[in-house]
Amino acid sequence: MTATPTVQPSESFEPKTLSVAREAMARAVDHLLSRQDERGWWKGDLETNVTMDAEDLMLRQFLGIQDPDTLDAAARYLRSQQATDGTWATFHGGPPELSATIEAYVALRLVGDEPDAPHMAAASAWVRSRGGIASSRVFTRIWLALFGWWRWEDLPELPPEIIYFPKWLPLNIYDFGCWARQTIVPLTIVSAKRPVRPAPFPLDELHIDPRRPNPPRPLAPVASWDGAFQRLDRALHAYHKVAFRPLRRAALRSCARWIVERQENDGCWGGIQPPAVYSLIALHLLGYDLDHPVMRAGLESLDRFAVWREDGSRMIEACQSPVWDTCLAAIALADAGLAPDHPALVKAADWMLTEQIDRPGDWSVRRPGLPSGGWAFEFHNDNYPDIDDTAEVILALRRVDHPEPERIEAAVRRAMRWTLGMQSKNGAWGAFDVDNTSPLPNKLPFCDFGEVIDPPSADVTAHVVEMLAHEGRTYDARTRRGISWLLAEQEPSGAWFGRWGTNYVYGTGSVVPALIAAGVPASHPAVRRAVRWLESVQNEDGGWGEDQRSYLDAEWMGRGASTASQTAWALLALLAAGERDGAAVERGVTWLAQTQRQDGSWDEPYFTGTGFPWDFSINYHLYRQVFPVTALGRYVHGEPTGARPRSS
Repeated sequence: MTATPTVQPSESFEPKTLSVAREAMARAVDHLLSRQDERGWWKGDLETNVTMDAEDLMLRQFLGIQDPDTLDAAARYLRSQQATDGTWATFHGGPPELSATIEAYVALRLVGDEPDAPHMAAASAWVRSRGGIASSRVFTRIWLALFGWWRWEDLPELPPEIIYFPKWLPLNIYDFGCWARQTIVPLTIVSAKRPVRPAPFPLDELHIDPRRPNPPRPLAPVASWDGAFQRLDRALHAYHKVAFRPLRRAALRSCARWIVERQENDGCWGGIQPPAVYSLIALHLLGYDLDHPVMRAGLESLDRFAVWREDGSRMIEACQSPVWDTCLAAIALADAGLAPDHPALVKAADWMLTEQIDRPGDWSVRRPGLPSGGWAFEFHNDNYPDIDDTAEVILALRRVDHPEPERIEAAVRRAMRWTLGMQSKNGAWGAFDVDNTSPLPNKLPFCDFGEVIDPPSADVTAHVVEMLAHEGRTYDARTRRGISWLLAEQEPSGAWFGRWGTNYVYGTGSVVPALIAAGVPASHPAVRRAVRWLESVQNEDGGWGEDQRSYLDAEWMGRGASTASQTAWALLALLAAGERDGAAVERGVTWLAQTQRQDGSWDEPYFTGTGFPWDFSINYHLYRQVFPVTALGRYVHGEPTGARPRSS
């Protein structure tokens, strides 16, 4: 039989707190079990911001595929997210954001909201007060250029010939993170074609001066990165006018082939919405009609990103997270004491096993000899498995007493080999690629939409180290390099930066359990500093919270309204560090119990997930459930222990 996690017996709990924790955990487990799909997976809604919804409507306008029900439902959602001052934010409770407000405003105009309506007039006035369309991000202005509301000549240029850059040349497409790569390749087609659909109305109200919508701005000094890339952009604009036409046509065909080859079985691209939207536009511009199988499958896939809500509104998910949600749910339930052979865990394991990827993807460009074996985040994304999901799936599978243990062993063996092969040269791990650290892509004027590279991060590296430790590889040289990197990355405060979750609470909640699992003693100075930092940022109500603004402003570090997921992350670190009987843990557990809903769930409107730090925030609706269950389970039952046999 496959080895399964053992737990240490509970020690010296304060009886009342322990009793309360057991009751809260039992309710939460029941609720989580009730949300499992009959096929074995879990998936919570993945909420981002209204640009997803606005761009979906603009795509439908561009392709001419509007339908009244969709328009009405999307408009309901957009209006429901508007603040009283007429603006839209990119996360709950966040400040107004210019590009999101412009895109939502334009989408509402497309569905018929009049510019002099109070909610629209308030939005346009705020946009003008912040510089108008000219001050918005590049992607917003690209969408407006599709309808003639902005000049293509006033947008940064990125030619399709970039597809021919060799892998060793700076700014080749594999220098970009996979999410940026999938977006940029189709946008080079759009940039080359410069299409304009007739605008159904003007947007003068979104300019400070409609006669001069894009007032000239001085160039940065030539010796600066900004200045150098601004001048490069001017050269690319000149090249657009004189590009060798046979080469341009060949590059467009190569980009189209690259896009089509990466379409997933469900019709999407990379399992995420933005590349799908831009790929559909690009292919349509190259002559793919709406009935072409590639286009038809792509359009159908976009409908699966829609969440129809009880109030009749329609929210667009940027992505879907079933693999991530399922492995986290399985870990949570096992740590909460569910029997390892419980049908829910076995069913989850069966589903996860079917999702393992056995074909090469873009990651193999830099690891051509490495056999595949990872897991992706989504239902369909064979091109881009990620290291974070793979580590957590292994941890989840090891918690299941499966009737066919040889299947688990084989899957873990393949996944381990792939994960170890994806270690970057500094000893850490990124999310999707190896050594994706070139600073140049972020300097391009075109790339102002968020993080466009995939360097190693503390949270992903911590999850891998934790997994390797549980697989009996604590003393493997590769594990030790990961530990050394993590220790060197600790902030002076004692926290760790969180790349894929918000923010220092997530990073610290990921790293401390990994270090302890890998044999770093709880008395280690790094662990003690982390404990002191977590205790110092605990809220008066006993919970923990951290606002997205911590990515921009150190004053927000560890500060924000208490949330269930972030409280759980802090508890996971403190419990791993041996603070089970401490006052901070008792207060945190009590906060979770007191804020739990009657049905066993928690409310969490705040965004605690991260796509791009600050630029793209995520509210994973299942985080509020899986992490509290895990934390309460470890409080009641103790930390999972026991190394696995070494996988080869």
